[in-house]
Amino acid sequence: MSVLTRDEAHARAALLDVHRYTIDLDLTRGAEIFGSTTVVRFTAREAGDTFVEVRPTALHRVELDGRPLADQAHAEGRVALTGLTPGEHELRVVADMPYSHTGEGMHRFTDPADGHVYLYTMCCQSDAPLVFACFDQPDLKAEFAVSVTAPEDWTVLGNGVATRDAARPGHWRCATTPPLSTYLMAVAAGPYHSVRTEHAGLPFGLHVRRSLAAHLDADAEELFDVTRRCFDRYHELFDEPYPFDSYDQAFVPEFNSGAMENPGLVTFRDEFVFRSAVTDNQRQTRGMVVAHEMAHMWFGDLVTLRWWDDIWLNESFAEYMGYQVLTEATGWSDTWTDFAIARKSWGYDADQRPSTHPVAPDPEAVPDTAAARLNFDGISYAKGASALRQLVAWLGRDAFLAGINAHFAAHRFGNATLADFLDSLAGASDRDVHGWAAHWLRTSGVDTLVPEVTAEGAGSGAAENTGGGGGGAGWRLVLRHEGTRPHRLRVGLYDRGADEPGRLLPREPVHADVPAEPGTTALDLPGTRPDLVLLNDGDLTYAKIRLDARSWATVGAALSGLPDALSRAVVWNAARDMVRDGELPPTAYLDAARAHLPRETDNGIVQTVLAFARTEVADRLLPPADRPAALATLRAVSRELLDATADGRDPGLRLTAVRAAVACAADPAEPARWLAEGTVPGGPELDAELRWRVLHRLAVLGAVGEAEIAAEAVRDTSATGREGAARCRAARPTAEAKAAAWEALFGPADELSNYLFAATAQGFWHPEHADLVRPYAERYFAAAVDVAERRGPSLAHFAAAEGFPRALVEPRVLELGEECLARPDVPPALRRPLADQLDDLRRALRVRR
Repeated sequence: MSVLTRDEAHARAALLDVHRYTIDLDLTRGAEIFGSTTVVRFTAREAGDTFVEVRPTALHRVELDGRPLADQAHAEGRVALTGLTPGEHELRVVADMPYSHTGEGMHRFTDPADGHVYLYTMCCQSDAPLVFACFDQPDLKAEFAVSVTAPEDWTVLGNGVATRDAARPGHWRCATTPPLSTYLMAVAAGPYHSVRTEHAGLPFGLHVRRSLAAHLDADAEELFDVTRRCFDRYHELFDEPYPFDSYDQAFVPEFNSGAMENPGLVTFRDEFVFRSAVTDNQRQTRGMVVAHEMAHMWFGDLVTLRWWDDIWLNESFAEYMGYQVLTEATGWSDTWTDFAIARKSWGYDADQRPSTHPVAPDPEAVPDTAAARLNFDGISYAKGASALRQLVAWLGRDAFLAGINAHFAAHRFGNATLADFLDSLAGASDRDVHGWAAHWLRTSGVDTLVPEVTAEGAGSGAAENTGGGGGGAGWRLVLRHEGTRPHRLRVGLYDRGADEPGRLLPREPVHADVPAEPGTTALDLPGTRPDLVLLNDGDLTYAKIRLDARSWATVGAALSGLPDALSRAVVWNAARDMVRDGELPPTAYLDAARAHLPRETDNGIVQTVLAFARTEVADRLLPPADRPAALATLRAVSRELLDATADGRDPGLRLTAVRAAVACAADPAEPARWLAEGTVPGGPELDAELRWRVLHRLAVLGAVGEAEIAAEAVRDTSATGREGAARCRAARPTAEAKAAAWEALFGPADELSNYLFAATAQGFWHPEHADLVRPYAERYFAAAVDVAERRGPSLAHFAAAEGFPRALVEPRVLELGEECLARPDVPPALRRPLADQLDDLRRALRVRR
């Protein structure tokens, strides 16, 4: 299929104004196709030629102004519209459209728990033509009037309030929307279980498949409470009221993204309806996603990017506002700690790979929709949100909000660019916003800030809010800047307690402004030097930081004694970066985890540090001979955490400890006993999620076979259980199990859905099975290219993200991957994630050396 180029979109936008889509979907046509009839009303500003996109299984009729178009007008997913005359036109397209099992277009899912069928659309970023015929680009907004014919016992949801047509059983009409971009059109249909309420005069709804009804009912009040609080907070911040007629949140199966901001009908992956025990951090993450998607109602839906080079205008703002509003509106007050420790590294890692790009790339760098799809990444989300956090610190909150509200007023229900947004901010401040953007949004890469501390100093200098540390002639802090961006940051100053050396006592922090140019900034400070000098304390800027030798010695002895969790997250991030950069031995990171995680009170930090230590340090960065000792260290951490939580006062931390103990088990005896008894001594009981975790680890260790996996699948007949069984079957260390999993992944049958493909791939590669799976590395790259070509971008992503042989940190894998990337036929959706995996492999090999 042809991809839309930026030049084509620009030309089409200059030619057309699109007014209205009238769409009729027939979902009663069987398991393979649905009917789609689209009527588009538009105006041509002048005479010319253009095209409309549609990707059907069968195209029955195309009429322009009542005249049928020739069959040859349709090719490569486009219908040519030639000889348009100036004025109004009506296009009618009648087609059969394919159901998807990869999360693109109209996804169809049959719940193994009860046999019910559920459908939902995912039109972003260029898959709307799999549902209806359209001019598929974000700057051709139009009203949408959607009707749906479905089985009589189904519920239908859409962008506008959906109502049954009393005269036609099974027929629903959705209220006509304000102008929307095509990628935001949404429908969900099936026998959904719904919980409804009303807030601020609008209907609010939560929807999930029936087999998860009890779990939604248990969580509905928390979800509604977060939704109401965030909704009210956005109305306090934004002058423009919520611009749509309802707020439905549908939790749907096999969803590729975390969520999608369809106006009036936000879709979430249904793992956010928790069917097993979770930590408070997981609930906080769910709350953040609710707040993130609600921010999109303004950032993206009300005001939409003009072309995909400005995807950051959607995602960076929703990411920043999601964390900030959740902090301001709910009981979760440490969301920025979670961002720092669990989210920001996504941006740091992406920004150090060859595939990095600016937060706001030049339009020429996003020449088509295939290139644009790849920029939904850690840079557009985490780095962009970090840049906005720095902007607020530099610009001031009041000016930032004034600029945002001016932007909404100027472009409501329209489209805008980076230049438009900067103009709005500049109008609200006397700061050089355009200059700031040139440094922060138009450049790529991560700056590094390095402290140099000496005893020399005049006792005064260019620093704000300096605090004394006793007498003395003063000391000097020199900030060495390796990078090209200006930074406004806080420097934390801490002393070890005289009676409690494991406790760190804060002084008044220093605030410093670092110029954009590489170089040094000297601060002469009064008193004696502190034991710990922590750059970017509070995590207000985006940069890798280093610590001087005395500060490293201090955190080595007293990291868990830092009083603020966000400060501890900054230190852990610094340690992580130094390990990845080859400046800190991976074993030193493990030693820090062993010393300080048992005393860590923030579960998000514990979860993230344990995950990095297990999946990166133990599995990849250390040579295989050192892996058993690393796992033993992590088991010791887990055991101490289990002992510390035996009193039941911190069930979330205990759950984290149990998960880590299972993941690091080398002897199957203890997890096998837990599985047989159905509980961990002292709790928790093993719910479905924990049982599958334990069974998966036992499968990796060769302690269970098909009989045990099949019995567990009978016990848990849910979709999650089906995925757990696929993961466990692929994890068995036998030649037969690996061959069967490989055939399911890459064989010609292509029967696995997106989630079953991912689960099977997750079970396949393990360091314990290196000798067994090494021959498959020789086959992987050609197989991944083939499956990406056959099954499209979503499966291409999973083939790289989950299917890559990460367990084999070997030069031969790198050699094979580089040979693959030299091929001209690697699809873009596979090429970039493969390149990223290979860059991570190069880094791991360097660290091992």
